[in-house]
Amino acid sequence: MSGHFISIGPWDFLLIVVVSVQATILAYIFNPKLKAFVLSFPFPFTIASLALGRRVDATNALGLIDLLLFTHGVRILNSRWRVPIVPSIVIAAVSYCIIGWIVAKLVPSGDLVFWSSCLLVVLVGLIAVKKFPYREDAPYRTALPVFIKLPIIMAVVIILVIIKKGLGGFMTVFPMVGVIAVYEGRSMLSSMCRQIPGIMITLVGLMMVARLTYGTLGLAGSLVAGWAAFLLVLKPINRWVWETGIDAEIHQE
Repeated sequence: MSGHFISIGPWDFLLIVVVSVQATILAYIFNPKLKAFVLSFPFPFTIASLALGRRVDATNALGLIDLLLFTHGVRILNSRWRVPIVPSIVIAAVSYCIIGWIVAKLVPSGDLVFWSSCLLVVLVGLIAVKKFPYREDAPYRTALPVFIKLPIIMAVVIILVIIKKGLGGFMTVFPMVGVIAVYEGRSMLSSMCRQIPGIMITLVGLMMVARLTYGTLGLAGSLVAGWAAFLLVLKPINRWVWETGIDAEIHQE
């Protein structure tokens, strides 16, 4: 289907499938840390980048800071201000899109802005690990029925496809899986928030390699190269994030 404002291609349909599968897997994971770890795999980012069809730029990187704001926004609204989880997610998701839409129109696509944005993402991720001590969540599993979950996922992805040109790279790191994950993990939002800095640091590494190799390998090849870098640093970064969280919690006590 295509039109002046909307163009839905094969990658967009595949994105719905990928997000649905990853969200379903997350729903049946009992352990908070494992659930958060599975959330960190950038399958939606990869397919969304192919659907967008453009080189990784500063909007992709800055979207990771927006992702951090989304996750903590849901946590603060729901856990601290006692806003019900669904309105909390809606408010945070709409805020993500508004921020992304505005910033995408202002940020240039050049190299200097991209590399500066990557540095900013890493710094914000490091600060987030140190600033927000981890609090142990109790294992919990809840799952939306599939007949409810799939329409929500499809609606989220279709809305993103419609507005993807306006969001730019922010579309690729929108919490498509996260929208479902924070609902089904609403009793373990601390673990979700703890994982986001790790996602920021590992995924920005993927973006940097993809940016560097785009001219030689093209979009798909550069994303594959980025995945190689991502997998290389995933385990040590993930371990550091959680061990630092434990240390911070002990120190705080």
